[in-house]
Amino acid sequence: MIEVVKRMIISKKSKINLNLSPRTGFSLTKVPYKLGELSSIHALSFYFNHLTGIIPNSFSNLSSLESLDLSYNNLSGEIPSELSGLNFLAVFSVAHGNLSGRIPDNNQFGTFDNSSYDGNPFLCGSIIKKECNANEPSLFPTVSPDESEGKWYDIDLAVFYASFVASYSIIVLGLATLLYINPYW
Repeated sequence: MIEVVKRMIISKKSKINLNLSPRTGFSLTKVPYKLGELSSIHALSFYFNHLTGIIPNSFSNLSSLESLDLSYNNLSGEIPSELSGLNFLAVFSVAHGNLSGRIPDNNQFGTFDNSSYDGNPFLCGSIIKKECNANEPSLFPTVSPDESEGKWYDIDLAVFYASFVASYSIIVLGLATLLYINPYW
């Protein structure tokens, strides 16, 4: 997917707005770390995708980014402080997620409205007028960027094959039982 988007950017050399919501035919479980390589993107929308995991630090490489919508997801961890280096970021929303920790309040982050952070009870900072307690341990584990570089989908093949064989066996036994009970079918 990333390679296709890269080719689009190279061929069009214009503003790219990327919407990876289920309504557009994409189905993601985590925010792809490699999206940070697409420096020409001006808008990213992951609104209502039920994504899990963290916000990748690689998003700080999106130097042209003007809008980032990660609202209504199940993202955890902290908002990376590196994102405060996105000088063109005018719209930012992580509302209704599971984020925790201090909200960066420098550069562009000082201009975002409180509603950008609604529904994240473990966020704190001067922007939302909630004091951070340094002695309190983090409620969510942080993940290193290297762990985010993996696939955004995980399939345990042993479980897949076992469930396939079990399902197939149940269907065959069900049909055999049905034919045994009613042989005239």
